[in-house]
Amino acid sequence: MVIDFDKIEEIANHQFKGGDGDTLFRTFYDGTNKIMRGRLEAGCTIGYHSHDTNSEIIFIVSGKARCRYDGGEETLSPGQCHYCPRGHSHSLMNDNTEQPLLFFAIVA
Repeated sequence: MVIDFDKIEEIANHQFKGGDGDTLFRTFYDGTNKIMRGRLEAGCTIGYHSHDTNSEIIFIVSGKARCRYDGGEETLSPGQCHYCPRGHSHSLMNDNTEQPLLFFAIVA
């Protein structure tokens, strides 16, 4: 099955999960799983939140990300993945003040 994200409407989420600024998503959802192509604008964040009933995988396409994860912090570069298993918490931050952070996220 091919998912063409360019044909999916991009939705802006202002202060997503309590974060700062805008996060933009093109989301495929089959009723169980979400696959998202995301863009976190320069200087914006996705707020710290828990995954009580699902897990999330974030793959960085371009830009550098900071991730708070269960009280610690990680730095992610293109080609790296962040995994937040069910029962854990995380956030995503784009500290770059000039370029967006591009990523794919899968919530199973």
